[in-house]
Amino acid sequence: MILPAGRARTSCVQLDIVPEWLEIAVAVTVSAIIAVFFLGMGGYALVAPDAILRPFAIKLTKAQSRSEVRAVYGGFGLAMAAILAFAAVDPGLRVGIMITVGVALAGMAFGRLLSAVVDKRTPFYPNWFYFLVEAVAAAALIATA
Repeated sequence: MILPAGRARTSCVQLDIVPEWLEIAVAVTVSAIIAVFFLGMGGYALVAPDAILRPFAIKLTKAQSRSEVRAVYGGFGLAMAAILAFAAVDPGLRVGIMITVGVALAGMAFGRLLSAVVDKRTPFYPNWFYFLVEAVAAAALIATA
């Protein structure tokens, strides 16, 4: 294994049977794919805050409601896309970024699961669909960090 001077291996799971270049390629690919999803969500929320919440039966009737959606879904989504893109090109920070975003997604999935336990029954789409998306994305980020 040849690494640039001063660089440590960047993967949290160190399997000697998998070539390092493949571990890095998988981590970069996972990071990039999830960044694209965050970019899409963030961009859509900024330009159409009402539409992004329509599947959840939430109506945004006030300017402050739309502002909140633009901030939390839009701005946060774009920030996550940017930091995941950064993780794809900076091996020194990749592990920390991927674990942090993965844990954030796991927290979102947990919130949906808790809601399923304490609230009334919810349809597969959007609640369970997004639970699966968030759980799979979290697992992928953490496993490939």
